[in-house]
Amino acid sequence: MSTVTPRAPAPGHPGARTQTATRTASFVLDTSILAALLAASSAPTPLYPHYQDAWNLSALTITVVFSAYSLTLLLALLTVGALSDHLGRRPVLVGALVVEAASMVLLASADGAGALIAARILQGAATGAATSAAGAALLDLEDHRRPGRSALTNSIAPVAGMAAGVLAATLLVRFAPAPTVTVYVLLAVLFTAQAIAVTFVPETAHRHAGALRSLRPQLAVPPSARRALLTAGTGVVAIWALGGFYSSLGPALVRLVAPGAPQAAGGMVFFTLTAAAALTVWTLRRTAPHTAATGGGLAVIPAAALTLSGLQGAGLPAVYGGAALAGIAFGAVSQGALRMTLASLDEQDRAMTLAAYYVLSYLSMSLPAIAAGAATQHYGLGTAAHAYAVAAALLAVAALAALAVSQRRAAHSAHNDLP
Repeated sequence: MSTVTPRAPAPGHPGARTQTATRTASFVLDTSILAALLAASSAPTPLYPHYQDAWNLSALTITVVFSAYSLTLLLALLTVGALSDHLGRRPVLVGALVVEAASMVLLASADGAGALIAARILQGAATGAATSAAGAALLDLEDHRRPGRSALTNSIAPVAGMAAGVLAATLLVRFAPAPTVTVYVLLAVLFTAQAIAVTFVPETAHRHAGALRSLRPQLAVPPSARRALLTAGTGVVAIWALGGFYSSLGPALVRLVAPGAPQAAGGMVFFTLTAAAALTVWTLRRTAPHTAATGGGLAVIPAAALTLSGLQGAGLPAVYGGAALAGIAFGAVSQGALRMTLASLDEQDRAMTLAAYYVLSYLSMSLPAIAAGAATQHYGLGTAAHAYAVAAALLAVAALAALAVSQRRAAHSAHNDLP
């Protein structure tokens, strides 16, 4: 695959201004798609207590609903994650956004756990196809005058989208009629509008052979990115596992710690995490990726400790403090890991590598959440939260060790290269 790069008009020529405006519009659209997809993924979080009360659902069922989305997204990434490298970004995005809009309609009409799971499965398939295509399109549109902008956007758009989704859903639960319908209808309209808009922007990648072959489940990372992903991988597992816990069981944790708290408090705990993550990604945008990932790994340990202190009597301030620190860890590690992984990619490997990163991320988010739901069912949420926090802290320690070894090797290699 080669990126479509028509000969640029001379600077100051009207054609140059038009081309720049078109590329900017495409960049903004792809960013909005990535953010909207993740907003839709987090929108159900404030609604979980409502579903539990209305349909008498257990904590395990809630984590299954949450993980049905994540696991289907993983399957989509393994099969169609690299499809836009062959067919182009536009057809994959249009198809995925139409399916995403349909999944919102199904969520709005859900009347039980089965319908909710089916809708989330459809949503996961659409999101898996769209996220790698939109992320790769952002990399196609990298501006040599603003190096690193695309990788930064790939880091910040998902967490900003998750924050916006959970905040909007929380407000709608509080103020809108029929909150389990309104939020999904609005998202369906947004995805439909985005699908239409995509048809009007230029394609950023040429088609090339191998589309059917690319649908075979595969997980491949080019050698140029493999070492970076392996080095940061344990940290990615730790922070996405924390994100999965707060997204699926955060509202239940708030109800356990403060039974009299308003229902909105449950959704806002995940908003706290995602908002802190988005701010951290932006704040650390000029920090060395290795340094950012290391700092994020260090933040996981006090985040786990604060969360546990909330269960020991410190109350909601500790739970929210733990969520904020978890968000800082999430933002620092995710943007550090992404920048390390994407630093030296060839054009034809962009969607494939992003798909591999998201596979690792969502696997880390979904499987531990299911385990926590099962543990909650048998041992109670307090015990499950303690085990989850300890496991996340241990993963963070392992990640810090891997990053330290990597840094030492890099320093040793640089020393040996000196004349």
